[in-house]
Amino acid sequence: MSVVKINVLTVPAEQRETLEKRFAHRAHAVENSDGFEWFELLRPVEGTDNYLVYTRWRDEESFQAWLEGPMKAAHQGGSEESGEKPKPAASASTLWSFDVVQQAAPKNA
Repeated sequence: MSVVKINVLTVPAEQRETLEKRFAHRAHAVENSDGFEWFELLRPVEGTDNYLVYTRWRDEESFQAWLEGPMKAAHQGGSEESGEKPKPAASASTLWSFDVVQQAAPKNA
C-alpha cells in the first residue's frame, strides 16, 4: 500500500496569505513525479497555527526520489528579480510519515 507524508508547518497569522500564494504558484513538479498519488494543503480552522501539507506516494522510494530531486531543486532557487531566496513563510516544520494500512472510497451509486 501507499505511504503518506504530512509536513506540519507552523505559520504565523501574518504569513498565511504568503504561504498559500506560494503553494498556488509552485512549479507543480510533484504532480509529474513517479509514484506521486495525491496532494492537499490543509489550512487550520481553529486552535492552531499549523498547516498540513499532505502527500501520498506509491512507496518510500518514490517520495525519497522526489525529495532529493524536484523538491530540493525547487527550494534552492531564488526570486527572478533579486536572485535572493525568499524568507520562509513557516517558522517551523516537522515531517510525519505513515503507512496506509486501510482505505475506503465512496461506493458508486
